Amino acid sequence: MINLTNIVKIYNKGKSNECEALHGVNFAVDDGEMVAIIGKSGAGKSTLLHILACIDSYENGEYLLDGQKIKDLSEREYAAIRNEKIGIVMQDFALVEDFSVVENVLLPLSFAKKKNKNRKTIALKCLQEVGMAEIADKPVNKLSGGQKQRVAIARAVANNPNYILADEPTGALDSKTADDIMSLFKKLNAKGKTVIIITHDKSIAQQCGRQIEIFDGKIVD
Repeated sequence: MINLTNIVKIYNKGKSNECEALHGVNFAVDDGEMVAIIGKSGAGKSTLLHILACIDSYENGEYLLDGQKIKDLSEREYAAIRNEKIGIVMQDFALVEDFSVVENVLLPLSFAKKKNKNRKTIALKCLQEVGMAEIADKPVNKLSGGQKQRVAIARAVANNPNYILADEPTGALDSKTADDIMSLFKKLNAKGKTVIIITHDKSIAQQCGRQIEIFDGKIVD
């Protein structure tokens, strides 16, 4: 379960260009939910995602992930949470372009605390689930946008995380491909994964079980 209480995020604190990006954000996400966080550009969506994903910290408030307080941890502890509990899917895919499809999916498995001798088998299974196993050895720089996003999803689930966080995962895709990608997220959710999708697209948000709207750094609905 995710629980945020009065989260405040300030950039450039104490400087002339100090900016408070999040103003006392409160919400909870139960295990197994599929939630959209929706808002316009600059509303604070990506800032919120970076906090949820343990990429960035916050100044005030409390973030509990499965009952653990996510604050003032070491970089090693943050990295362990990202690797074991959270799968992240980005709009720009964030793949290693010179690597093959399967090499990209192997990356989180390689960094896992518990090494698995069957890493390639696991990676290929993840690719099979997103319809990309047949081109596992193809270089990522030869793929279409939709194919890259499928690989990104396979990589995100490689370590079997409880939470899938997606930042504008359909923003760079055409509507048909976007629908295909949303179908994959729905399948993951049906398997028990908690899915949180950051989006500005209402048609994408409406496909989720619940919508949380953020405006100027505050939750408004």
